[in-house]
Amino acid sequence: MNFDDETRCGSSTVIPMMKSPRTDTSKFITLHGESYGWAVRCCGERPEEAADVLQTAYLKILEGKARYDGKASFKTWLFAVIRNTAADARRRRGRRLRLVRPGVLPETPAPEPPDEPLDRPRLQILFRQALAALSDRQREVLHLVMYHDLTIEEAARVMGVSLGSARTHYDRGKKRLRALLEATGAFDASEHGR
Repeated sequence: MNFDDETRCGSSTVIPMMKSPRTDTSKFITLHGESYGWAVRCCGERPEEAADVLQTAYLKILEGKARYDGKASFKTWLFAVIRNTAADARRRRGRRLRLVRPGVLPETPAPEPPDEPLDRPRLQILFRQALAALSDRQREVLHLVMYHDLTIEEAARVMGVSLGSARTHYDRGKKRLRALLEATGAFDASEHGR
């Protein structure tokens, strides 16, 4: 491999720049922040592990072990490579990253009275806890659609599932997320179109 430069983009991950007319590194640089965020999510919110996974994913691409075939958007393909690389790392480690039992919302502070608006940090904590209580697939599809602006079809490709399966997980995840947030008193469906 012939490297002519190294670029650092927001984290400690280094994106090697190859001397090749076929390598469009601008796409990697443009998507690096989102790619790192997705890697963090795929690694159970462990930034150090995410940096290693992202670096390994970039190396797979640069070494030709993962090739973009143009069947999906570049971002969708890149996120799938990152997801698969993280899954490989988990399998090698042999431990499950699940911190919360499925269907169980961690204990949260008592809901504040309705007259007092919830502050943003508390809402973020409640939202993260509710997301953590969803199934892996529901959480993953919601994360891809809500945080990375992918369509459900693109999320299905990243996840390696059918479009119908992704839609089902998305719809069930939204309903469960809404129910969990309503149970905390932080979300009132009547204020949000239902």
